[in-house]
Amino acid sequence: MTRFLTAGESHGKALTTIVDGFPSNLKISESYINQQLKRRQFGYGRGLRMKIETDKVEILSGVRFGKTLGSPISMLIRNADWDNWQTLMSVDSVDEKIQKISIPRPGHADLVGVSKYNFDDIRNSIERSSARETAARVAAGSIARKLLEEFGITIGSFVESIGGIYPANNFAEKLFNNSIPLNFSAQSISDKSDKSSVRVLESEQEKKIIRKIKSAKKNGDTLGGTFLTFATGVPVGLGSFMNYDTKLDADIAHSIMSINAVKAVEIGEGFLLAEKFGSESHDEIVMKKDFIGRKTNRAGGIEGGVSTGLPIIVRAAMKPIATLMSPIESVNLSTMKKVDARRERSDFVAVPACAVIAESMLAWTIAKFFLQKFGGDSMEELKDNYDSYNKKLFGRIKNNFKS
Repeated sequence: MTRFLTAGESHGKALTTIVDGFPSNLKISESYINQQLKRRQFGYGRGLRMKIETDKVEILSGVRFGKTLGSPISMLIRNADWDNWQTLMSVDSVDEKIQKISIPRPGHADLVGVSKYNFDDIRNSIERSSARETAARVAAGSIARKLLEEFGITIGSFVESIGGIYPANNFAEKLFNNSIPLNFSAQSISDKSDKSSVRVLESEQEKKIIRKIKSAKKNGDTLGGTFLTFATGVPVGLGSFMNYDTKLDADIAHSIMSINAVKAVEIGEGFLLAEKFGSESHDEIVMKKDFIGRKTNRAGGIEGGVSTGLPIIVRAAMKPIATLMSPIESVNLSTMKKVDARRERSDFVAVPACAVIAESMLAWTIAKFFLQKFGGDSMEELKDNYDSYNKKLFGRIKNNFKS
């Protein structure tokens, strides 16, 4: 079983994650993971916390001399801000009187948290529900990303819109109408988006978005947006239609939807397909140089819960961040009276970071299904299984259907 577990609070000592189920002899380094952690912190519109933290991972176990051992990999990311929170977040009881938070923010986990877990202080909800936890996810996803790269599978993303500002030439539309080659590189698109301060692909769009973010800051408001995450080089056959919980697209949707503030996920053309005729919606099957191929990729690389070999394309929508500097209405739980919602240090927009987190979650899901299919206790065994499958796949199809 491939799995990971994160632990830690936003202002606690550190975030930790344990990754289990990966084969031995996968080359991995702290610097590789740190590069992804750095990308997660990047983006115009981030808050003061990003000026305090410079996330760096410490690999505590499961790796020796730059290679995995096949045992659980444990990693630690220290919170630099812990120095300022040692009393407020003390593990042991303290003599000082701690002011409890009683005003929940609409749109956050504040109220549902105290309701579900019987807390008498909203701080307990805030700390674990914070998006700070996603740094540990990126560390775990980086192990998965590195494994996939060994097999030519790359993960990328870009921001499609922020605050309703879309590009003049929408790259997403080109992915589905054959304007972009089906064998495009996820890495090259991601590298281009990383050069933008808001991770978009058009400079004019970037200017408009930055102006809107500045306006939101001035008004004490926040912005959301949409982004695309994709994987290229994925083989045919990951996932299954045999059971509801073995479908690749279902697992991907779950993993992306689990990211803080993500409220919608679609695979391929998604919702747009609901508006079309069937003849306009499906990817025609054709022969290309003696191999079976497709004319289009409207399905986003997955049919029947199984990967088709085409790029996997996922679009997601992130709502505006719930913490507002010009708060909306709430209720003080200690008096049950109407008040303005509480302020908490936060970002004004985090869509660029959310896209990077989604890369890690997509990488994790694909790696999980990849390991389920090809197995192997070591990278060498895994590669043998993968190579054997790929070499014989098309031949098996032809032989099975010989008249």
